[in-house]
Amino acid sequence: MDGACDLVRQLKARPLRIAVVTETYLPEINGVAMTMGELVKGLLRRGHHIELIRPRQYPAEVPADRGYYEEILLRGIPIPRYDGLKLGLPSAQHLLRQWQWKRPDIVHLVTEGPLAWSALRAALHLGLPVVSDFHTNFHSYTRHYGIGWLKRPITAYLRHFHNSTLRTIVPTSDLLDELTVLGFRNLMIVARGVDTRLFNPARRDPVLRRIWGAGPDDPVAVCVGRMAPEKNLALLIEAFDAMRKVNPRAKLVVVGDGPERMKLLSRHPHVRFAGARIGTDLAAHYASADMFLYPSLTETYGNVTVEAMASGLAVVAFRYAAAAQHIRDGENGVSVPYGDQHGFIRAAIALMQDSGHCARLGVQARASMLGVDWDEIVSEFEAALIAMAATDREGERARACT
Repeated sequence: MDGACDLVRQLKARPLRIAVVTETYLPEINGVAMTMGELVKGLLRRGHHIELIRPRQYPAEVPADRGYYEEILLRGIPIPRYDGLKLGLPSAQHLLRQWQWKRPDIVHLVTEGPLAWSALRAALHLGLPVVSDFHTNFHSYTRHYGIGWLKRPITAYLRHFHNSTLRTIVPTSDLLDELTVLGFRNLMIVARGVDTRLFNPARRDPVLRRIWGAGPDDPVAVCVGRMAPEKNLALLIEAFDAMRKVNPRAKLVVVGDGPERMKLLSRHPHVRFAGARIGTDLAAHYASADMFLYPSLTETYGNVTVEAMASGLAVVAFRYAAAAQHIRDGENGVSVPYGDQHGFIRAAIALMQDSGHCARLGVQARASMLGVDWDEIVSEFEAALIAMAATDREGERARACT
């Protein structure tokens, strides 16, 4: 036991060399890229060395190499219906050579594509400790793309992939329970944070509201996310149409891009489609609205929920993932039973009809996010990596020392 504890103490006392394998990374716009950007930034601040392995995003891209942070850019192919994203191709031999030359303390697999699978095989061959993230409910997407018959084999692949690692990190207890039922093992929770300096009610912009055609007292709902079948956007439009019947001055702004955008744009000219936004521009789009409607039923977490809350918006969302973790129904937002579409529409109408209650929920939403800081999340993530690096060398005994 003392030897195992000594090893944990040694790993805590020096920088780790961490190989991070991901199919998506900043500046790509999605929750996985944003989350990993925050975690990598936090680990670098703590002095760790990061080797980021990902597909090349564009042909002339040059990998970063700043000593403590280096990138290895490998081949990838476009993902159908996911514009701008690449699927990394298998690169086991490349990674074997790389890790024999520069052996990492731990390998962290962010995604589950061919690149990550080959990284898993290479790491296991070299006896490297491996942890993984579960970021995306791909098995739940199948029914939205007309390939429901693939749900079982996709679930089986994901289970085998993640069960081959020491730990699979998930963001919520709900997801841990769901995956446990499906046979996933060695799960642990590391939550996610939100940048409350960026996402801030102070970024409310009257000029932007005028561009949307909204007066000072007109209720504006916003939805942020990928415009794709799995996001349940038909319910969003249905809820907004119901709101407009009660108050014709109501506005809806949809921020994001994806395969459904042009179809929605042509069918719903009364909705403002703002396209993809990032940084302070995105933050202003949140803060300039009054409420946030999020109809998705396929999230692993839903970063946009906490971004909206930090921006001072009253949120209507289904009671799972981030909404279940952070919304106290009727106190700092509205959470609707999972799948209750009529309840979702009623909640949206009720918020629009009571601007005072809507504003109070937004104030409480902002207050509840002030303690959800990325720095604390990074500390939890760092501790998990240190523990797993030690556990692989010394076995189960090391866990008692963390």
